[in-house]
Amino acid sequence: MTKRNSFLGALALAGAASLALAGCSGDGNASSDGPADRPIEIAVFNGWDEGIAASHLWQEILEEKGYDVNLTYADVAPVYQGLAGGDFDLVLDTWLPTTHADYMDRYGDDVEDLGAWNDEAKLTIAVNEDAPIDSLDELAAAAGTFGDRIIGIEPGSGLMRITGDDVVPGYGLDKLQLVESSTPAMLAELKKATDAGENIAVTLWRPHWAYNAFPVKDLADPKGLLGDAESIHSVAATSFQTDFPEVHAWISGFQMPSETLYSLEDAMFNQASGDDYGPVVKKWIAENQEWVDALTA
Repeated sequence: MTKRNSFLGALALAGAASLALAGCSGDGNASSDGPADRPIEIAVFNGWDEGIAASHLWQEILEEKGYDVNLTYADVAPVYQGLAGGDFDLVLDTWLPTTHADYMDRYGDDVEDLGAWNDEAKLTIAVNEDAPIDSLDELAAAAGTFGDRIIGIEPGSGLMRITGDDVVPGYGLDKLQLVESSTPAMLAELKKATDAGENIAVTLWRPHWAYNAFPVKDLADPKGLLGDAESIHSVAATSFQTDFPEVHAWISGFQMPSETLYSLEDAMFNQASGDDYGPVVKKWIAENQEWVDALTA
């Protein structure tokens, strides 16, 4: 068994990550452009919808170009460990300079930052649009209005770390329970509250399709504890350029405006049957063919 396969197998056996492998397609292994005769291994953070969307988009694009691509869903920490060890080739969802700064500080010498593909990312605490407050400095006094809870996402995420370590003590929110959950569970709670006309506070981030799907607003962050707007970067193993030089160049030039991303996310998460994203991504590509073609021009 290879080192790469041993690492991915260990993730599954140890339960360190929830793995979902998207199958391979194409006629052979890697394109003849690069020396690597194997699939491209793209890691996808559990529950981070913008990264899920971008990863499935690139899987379809690359397989159309003759590459084989595996998508592996995992938690944040194992992804960076795998990138640094060369067991993953790429992750498309690194938020900088704040959210994933700890991981880049730790592994930065062993990975390559390919640059930002979206520069409108922002961590938020969001509430229903008609909630009686507009700022985080009002939340403590109104805790009961929101059931004394902030509904969170995956406990290993940068958003939960920053919310728990900085936002909760900074705004005196200790009486509210920061609920460790998952992105799908948080969105289910948001939908349930919206349908019932109830108040709710959730950890959220932009860009996210929830802003199109639900009547929500961000609470102002006058102390700036959630950080400024960030950029979403592609980060690769240091071997990626040598193994897949053509793809390295394409990903390095990748740019995706938020409105385009929202359109893809809406198709994937509101129109797909379960997590079978392939058909809707293919349809979306056909409807946006000129833009997609420019990604590999």
